[in-house]
Amino acid sequence: MTRTLAAAALLAPCLILLAGSAGATSPIRNASREAAPVAIANRAATIEPTAQGFINAVQVYPFTDGAIYRVITAPERVTDIALQPGETLVAVASGDTVRWVIGDTTSGSGTEKRTHILVKPFSAGLSTNLVITTDRRSYHIALTSGMTTAMAALSWTYPQDALIALKRAAAATEAAAPVAVGIEVERLHFNYAVSGDRPAWRPFRAFDDGRQTFIEFPATLAVGEAPPIFLVDEKGEAQLVNYRVKGRFYVVDRIFDVAELRLGTKHQQIVRISRVADGATKRRGS
Repeated sequence: MTRTLAAAALLAPCLILLAGSAGATSPIRNASREAAPVAIANRAATIEPTAQGFINAVQVYPFTDGAIYRVITAPERVTDIALQPGETLVAVASGDTVRWVIGDTTSGSGTEKRTHILVKPFSAGLSTNLVITTDRRSYHIALTSGMTTAMAALSWTYPQDALIALKRAAAATEAAAPVAVGIEVERLHFNYAVSGDRPAWRPFRAFDDGRQTFIEFPATLAVGEAPPIFLVDEKGEAQLVNYRVKGRFYVVDRIFDVAELRLGTKHQQIVRISRVADGATKRRGS
């Protein structure tokens, strides 16, 4: 009996420890659970090479900020990662700098100067990541090495840059376009007076062609400072009127006697445009 009690006393702490460990959560299990969303996000963000994406031996990826681009390499093979022409390299960081050879060089000159990141693994079966930062963007790359097959080169297209270039070209075309077409110089009337406050956006002058009224502003007129225009009737009541912006001109599709440009709330700035007597000049078409 004494021996039985002694054995039970010795086993009691062990049983308590076993019970406690059974109820506790392993730190490794916790870490795995926390890393699961990261792994899912990385897989979803990874863009793999495709047969349709090759131009000759170059895999061309469309650049998307935050995407991870797969690059397949092999021992004794150099893979060329070509950046955008004119892009300046800032830094290259790799998760494994021991088993990978990573360098950079350039080709071309002037605006066509291009940076190339050269990558080569020491052996097959390796994987790491590569982060390339430039003066324009950051590239996130997943490097893997196989036995013999390697991508010779890769580069990117930049849809966002192309869209910006198209918008700039459209804006330049619009700025160069005439304010209106088919206007006869002899039909223009400049008998308008500009009065009131003197803000930076105060128009230089106003004129009409018998159908439309044109209000000319300073070339530095900012979009945020563009004042709306109100027509003022004989009773002094103001009514908002539609207009178009053509470069530094407002185009109103009617003739008016009095209009006001108003900007601000507490300290409102008001500039009045009034049509004055034409004197000896008779208005054609009126």
